[in-house]
Amino acid sequence: MRIALPLPERLLRRVLPRSLLGRSLLMILLPLVLLEAVTLQIFYGSHLNLISRRLTGAVAGEVALVARMFEYQKDPSDRAAVLRFARENLELAMNFESGAQLAPRPAPNVLGPIDNDLAGAMQQLVHRPFTMVWAANPKPVVLRVQLPDGVLRILVPHKRLYAETIYVFLAWVVGTSVLLFAIASLFMRNQVRAIRRLAGAAEAFGMGRDQGAIKPEGAIEVRRAASAFNRMQERIRRFLAQRTELLAGVSHDLRTPLTRLRLALAMLPLRPELAPDIAAMTADLEEMERLVEGYLAFARGEGIEQVRQVDLSRMLGEVAVGARRTGADVSLETPGSLMLPLRPDALRRAITNLVDNAQRHARQISLSAVRLSARSVQVTVDDDGPGIPPEQREGMFRPFQSGDAGGTGLGLAIARDIVRAHGGDILLEESPLGGLRARIRLPV
Repeated sequence: MRIALPLPERLLRRVLPRSLLGRSLLMILLPLVLLEAVTLQIFYGSHLNLISRRLTGAVAGEVALVARMFEYQKDPSDRAAVLRFARENLELAMNFESGAQLAPRPAPNVLGPIDNDLAGAMQQLVHRPFTMVWAANPKPVVLRVQLPDGVLRILVPHKRLYAETIYVFLAWVVGTSVLLFAIASLFMRNQVRAIRRLAGAAEAFGMGRDQGAIKPEGAIEVRRAASAFNRMQERIRRFLAQRTELLAGVSHDLRTPLTRLRLALAMLPLRPELAPDIAAMTADLEEMERLVEGYLAFARGEGIEQVRQVDLSRMLGEVAVGARRTGADVSLETPGSLMLPLRPDALRRAITNLVDNAQRHARQISLSAVRLSARSVQVTVDDDGPGIPPEQREGMFRPFQSGDAGGTGLGLAIARDIVRAHGGDILLEESPLGGLRARIRLPV
């Protein structure tokens, strides 16, 4: 039963990266961005505002001074001297438009507080109608001030209004942040690479692809995990080797008395009255040998076979040919070639078990394979038999759970054990032929 998560937590899970690398970089990036935001806010809120008010106040004061001098000086030559003084000493290029009137203009809007500061300073110091036209650097800012007999036009260089250190500061903040984030990304990528290699090695080992010991690398915790994984691999290898040797000994010990019993039955005198009993005992011995082989195969699990590239289509063809030799009606549908990393003998045994189970219950069997995607292949075994009720299908995979009197109850258990050792799974479903379908999905 799934528990419904609150909406904020669901949204957070949807937004957050899923990978360890993405979440680690996000943990680095968020404090870095927050630090930059606080730094810029402090800079803009104190230093930049202070510098902007002082620069714009100085320009507005000079404009007010020139405007006052223009009002007092009516002689054209004196006004020309005032304009020359402003150009040479105040770095303000001015000209007077006699009889002109100001035309209304939209309010300026540029980055930073400088436009509002300049407008406030002009209103506070000049006390006359004015307009401002902001142009991109290096074009000057154009101020027009309404005087009683005309308009005073002033060209203000950007360096009189802007503090050049702001660009250096922004470049420093952004540059150092990008550099720190790049270094952190490289470092975290190396750490995550070690974890990914460990996960890949564990996945491959679980699928029977023994790639040997992995090299411990990365942080000390990851190195410890890799070393522990290598020790675990070695213990599992020793366990499998010991189990295989034990099973070989058990197989030999069990077959020896069975062989003696078979020889003893063969040497009994051929009396007509003993023939039925001898036949029954011989059948029982064959059944015991078959049971011993099934038990040993289940316990062994085909785990010692090495993985190699195998053509699955060709393997299914061989299984179909073998089933036809025993009288089964098997149809085969496979693509031209399906190369997969498999333990061929083990998987052949699993598919053969499924075909044998279908043969005991059905007249017609269909064996097919198809590539579902670049990373998955599906094998299906269909029959037209009586099938299995849905509530009983999962139980048929339990060892010694037989649906008929002619089986040991190990065929499906062995098949699932082998398929899952390859990293896949096997399910029982309803077949389009009317009976049972065994569907195997294998990773590529």
